[in-house]
Amino acid sequence: MLKLNQAVIVEGRYDKNKLSSIIDTLIIEVNGFQIFKDKEKAQIIKILAKTCGIIIMTDSDNAGMMIRNKLSQIATDGNIYHAYIPQILGKERRKTKPSAEGYLGVEGIEKQIIIDSLLKCGIFADNTTAQSHKITNYDLYSLGLTGGENSAILRRNVLKTLNLPDNISKNNMLKIFEHLITLDELKELCKKQGGNINGGQS
Repeated sequence: MLKLNQAVIVEGRYDKNKLSSIIDTLIIEVNGFQIFKDKEKAQIIKILAKTCGIIIMTDSDNAGMMIRNKLSQIATDGNIYHAYIPQILGKERRKTKPSAEGYLGVEGIEKQIIIDSLLKCGIFADNTTAQSHKITNYDLYSLGLTGGENSAILRRNVLKTLNLPDNISKNNMLKIFEHLITLDELKELCKKQGGNINGGQS
C-alpha cells in the first residue's frame, strides 16, 4: 500500500472503498454535492488542510470538477493537492449504465492509474529535481495554450496526452504542470500537437 501523510478527499463511499485497498491514510467521503451544505464536514476538511494537508481526488466529469472547486474554496487557507484521474470511457460493474458523461469514476479506475495520479500531484515534490523555470501564465500564452483561436483544442490535446482530464481549470493546470512537466518538455509536447511557440496559436 502507498502510505500518505495527507488526508484524501473523495466523492462517495465506493471511491473510499476502492482507495482503502490502495493507500494507507485517512480518507474522507463528502457524499457528492452534499458538501455544498454539510458545514460540519466542511469544517473537518478545513482543519485537515491546515494540519496534515489534503489531496482532492474526484471523478473527471463536470460534476466532479464542481465538487473539487467547492473543496478548494473550503480549504483555501490550507495545503491542497489535486490528484486527477484521466477521462476513461466505461461503466462500473455495479452500475446498469454509464454515467451521464460516460466516464469511469474513481471507483472504476485501475489501481496503477490511481497511484500514478497521486504521484503526479506534488506530494513528493521535495524528492524531485526542481525545475529551472517555473511554468507561468505567460508561458501558457506563448505556447498557444491560452489566448489563441484554437487554444482550447491544443490545451485539450496536451492534457489528454498527459492522462489528465480536459476540463481542468487554467489555474489548476499550472499547479499540476509545476510537478509533472518541465517547460522544455511542455514546449516539445505543444510542438507535437501543432502549437505555435512564438505566441498564440496558428
